[in-house]
Amino acid sequence: MADVEPDIRIQAADFDVAEEIARLTKGRKDIGAVVTFTGLCRDEAGRLSALELEHYPGMAEAEIRRIAAEACTCWPLQGLTAIHRHGKLNPGDNIVLVVTASSHRQAAFEAATFVMDFLKSRAPFWKKEHGADGSEGDWVEAKEADELAISGWKR
Repeated sequence: MADVEPDIRIQAADFDVAEEIARLTKGRKDIGAVVTFTGLCRDEAGRLSALELEHYPGMAEAEIRRIAAEACTCWPLQGLTAIHRHGKLNPGDNIVLVVTASSHRQAAFEAATFVMDFLKSRAPFWKKEHGADGSEGDWVEAKEADELAISGWKR
């Protein structure tokens, strides 16, 4: 497998998907597939005005780096970028981006799915809902579906 150093960032600022693809593929002629996943803030059928994301600095980066490094050992990747935002985000705002690059599409798809499944379940982020009616909601509980998603991966 290629020796890939994943680009991991946790930031308040937005990201540009096209810029991140260009950064990952610049000057590379061995890449045949790029897969991106962008997670967006939803309004939950008009119920939410914002979603507040907090993380455990240092630990969140380390966990995402560990997940990304594992993906790089399991699939033949030429590049991997994972960006997760924090702070108060409005519906429609970007939350998370995973970009995987490989010679072939299957590896890129599988690695991106793996990273998202584990990032969502294992990286130390917390989400607090802010209601459209001005109320401050509760912290969002983990979903059983997220745990089920990672249980299907053989490691």
